[in-house]
Amino acid sequence: MPVEERLFSLVLALLATEHGLTKHEILSTVTGYAARYATDRDRGSLERQFERDKEELRDLGVPLETFDAQGAENDTKFQRYRIPADRYQLPDEVRFTPDQYALLGLAAQVWREGSLSQDSRRALTKLRSLGLALDDAIIGMAPTIRTRDAAHEPLTLAIDRGQQVTFRYLKPGRTAPELRRVSPLALVHHEGRWHLQAHDDAADAPRTFLLRRIVGQVSVAGAATRRPAADEPARALAELREIWQRTVAVVRPRPGSEADVVLRNRAETRVLGESLEIRTTDLDILADELTAFGADVVVVEPASLRDAVDARWQAILERHG
Repeated sequence: MPVEERLFSLVLALLATEHGLTKHEILSTVTGYAARYATDRDRGSLERQFERDKEELRDLGVPLETFDAQGAENDTKFQRYRIPADRYQLPDEVRFTPDQYALLGLAAQVWREGSLSQDSRRALTKLRSLGLALDDAIIGMAPTIRTRDAAHEPLTLAIDRGQQVTFRYLKPGRTAPELRRVSPLALVHHEGRWHLQAHDDAADAPRTFLLRRIVGQVSVAGAATRRPAADEPARALAELREIWQRTVAVVRPRPGSEADVVLRNRAETRVLGESLEIRTTDLDILADELTAFGADVVVVEPASLRDAVDARWQAILERHG
């Protein structure tokens, strides 16, 4: 169960009790703990998880109270826990419309597989426990964005925890990956791909990495030398959009072909007679895409892109005849 679901269940249980619940009652009945409590012989790890969850709730600002049971003062085994409902409410000046509640829930439904930052997951948990009302008709139509890059989740954790990481990165045109040591700053989704904005600690310079080019595992290497600014994701996206605007290619697709349909409908494509002016942030990736269209597209310019597509077809000929 995702941690935010377990915390949500814990908040609901502690809000619903007036007299509090003991640790035994929580672990044996609350969703997120009960299944493990019933099957694990060693419950020490489960109790440590509960201790971490308590601290997480308090970090969220949840007024979690601990008090001694009558007649069992100072006996932690019988301590009880509760969340007073009158102390756990949205401020009077904060109000959400039904549509805003639905949009908050919809946003949470879209992101999957570790895409949400830790702060975002915690915020969602708090909003839901405060009474987030969702429109099932809307949520039933929610799209999903999945992070297919294995590096995404460890990089997200490293950003949340302020950790430096190492990974092997395969640059275009190279046959062997290079070891990189970086302080990750932001993960952004642009042009259908995930990018890492980071400070390259070996080069002492900012760098942007494409997650699909990270080879193997991402490993923690210590404390980060740089921490992200509040507007780090926005700045990273702005840089990528600037590259997008100035990196232009002209291609001529065969009319009515798949290449014609796909390329004509790319964002900000301009029609130039029989040719199309298209934009990209990465000419090497664009070369891969154009190669897949075969004879249905001709690269007019730039010459470097035309040569890259030609080189890919030469490699195919060499391997397959």
